[in-house]
Amino acid sequence: MSLPPLNLPYAIAAATPLLVVLFLMIGLNWRGSKAGPLGWLSSIIMALFVFGANAQLLLVAFGRALLLSVFVLYIIWMALLLYQVVSQAGAIEIIGRELPGLAKEKASQALLLGWVFASFLQGASGFGVPAAVVAPLLAGLGFSPISAVVIALVGHAWAVTFGSLGSSFYSLIAATGLSGEEFAASSAALLGLSCLFCGLAVLWESGGLDAIKGHWGQLLGVGIIMSAVQYGLAVVGLWSLAAFGAALIGMAVMIIDFRIGLFDVSKWKARILGSKKRISLKISRLNLADIPAPSISEQQSNPKFANKSLIIALFPYLLLTIIIIVGQLILERPLSIFTINPVFPEVETSFGWLTEAGPGRSISILGHAGALLLYTSILSYLWFRSRGTLVDNDNYRFGRIAITTARGSVRSTIGIVTLVAMAVTMQHAGMTQILAQILSRGTGPIFPVLSPFIGALGAFMTGSNTNSNVVFGQLQLETAISLGLSVALILASQTTGGAIGSLFAPAKVVVGSSTVAGASEGKVLKKATIYGLLMLFALGVVSLLIASLTD
Repeated sequence: MSLPPLNLPYAIAAATPLLVVLFLMIGLNWRGSKAGPLGWLSSIIMALFVFGANAQLLLVAFGRALLLSVFVLYIIWMALLLYQVVSQAGAIEIIGRELPGLAKEKASQALLLGWVFASFLQGASGFGVPAAVVAPLLAGLGFSPISAVVIALVGHAWAVTFGSLGSSFYSLIAATGLSGEEFAASSAALLGLSCLFCGLAVLWESGGLDAIKGHWGQLLGVGIIMSAVQYGLAVVGLWSLAAFGAALIGMAVMIIDFRIGLFDVSKWKARILGSKKRISLKISRLNLADIPAPSISEQQSNPKFANKSLIIALFPYLLLTIIIIVGQLILERPLSIFTINPVFPEVETSFGWLTEAGPGRSISILGHAGALLLYTSILSYLWFRSRGTLVDNDNYRFGRIAITTARGSVRSTIGIVTLVAMAVTMQHAGMTQILAQILSRGTGPIFPVLSPFIGALGAFMTGSNTNSNVVFGQLQLETAISLGLSVALILASQTTGGAIGSLFAPAKVVVGSSTVAGASEGKVLKKATIYGLLMLFALGVVSLLIASLTD
């Protein structure tokens, strides 16, 4: 296979679709649903008139792109459906109302809501929901409008890749053609480190150095546990549950910590020094058999007692966990009986760049993560219909919920389909490979430092790590191969950088700021960008160190 010469005109032509999207989304502040079609059109024009593509190549590229898009959108559509089922039943409102009462200090509230609860929402739904839900809760607790939005944006960024039931991770699988097992562990490791970075940023924003000094034990304890859970779930192949399960466990651990001071450094010092009175007090508190059952009024007035409505509100997520585990570990083969897996013909440019014949991205109709989300949505709806919703909602109907979901997903659907089509067209025409070779020649051994910034750029311009992985996943893969770097490390850097980049993406900043009165979008963007760039630089240095050690 051969490519056009690596000179400046061809380099500019190859980069034109990306430059068009960047200009429209950053320069003109267009949405992905508007910029995507023009980016795709520019890739078609360049492929036809500069890189020797033909009509058959464009049709094959679109067919593969459509299949890849459905693979990712199946998850996004169903994740939005589940969110609407739960939200319109009042579950999100109940969770948001009950959780703040568990934490008394401002820094603890920031960690619980902005770091853990926002990550839980990202794991289950994503797509701007964490910022939209958590920012007004923090503002209501007395945080400044700017800090409330910044904390909500920064806190959940580590959960973006495996969040939304793994949609961003699945998009990287689809874009690169690799199996998730090849880079799941490395991705989870870098994201675990990012988890601690995000928690640290939340503490700093909530109270500066004093907040860090007073809560570093909580940060490390909960952060390490969440990182470890995400890593474990990712390694065993439960990508849809990795971020969601990690945040769910983190939320449980934080609640326990509020009860018994699990990570309270000052209390542990007292225990080590031999304060028998404190130890006996803790033991007596833990001996639940000796504690009389609280009355209903006591449960409502004392945040230490779990509210029954909170447990009911969390039921759909427990159900989701069970369905995903059963569906992916036990019933994976039976559910894969109906699979879409078309074979595409070989296509070639006039320069001789060949894309071999073969199947596209296969989609299991019944066993896909999107299908498991659909089952959860239906069962959760029936659960709330049978026992009543948590808030008064006379219009709680599945048809109405489905219509709301469809309307809310139009823009993301157009954006993803067109951006995927642009990326696949570039790949089939050899444009991505030209850019990869230029990057490998221009950056050399320092490319691991730049890799997370490339991922962040994609998320910044599209507002989505999913889109970033689609646009730059193949480019990062080709560059890693050209430089002889670990493909797993570079792809992990790509998606981790995209996750961090999403926290200061203008699209998300607008969503978060719109829910809090007095939150200036410009000031929020400035603060969030500073946090994001610091994290990206740290990730780049870590990636470079790992690359040098594994060279």
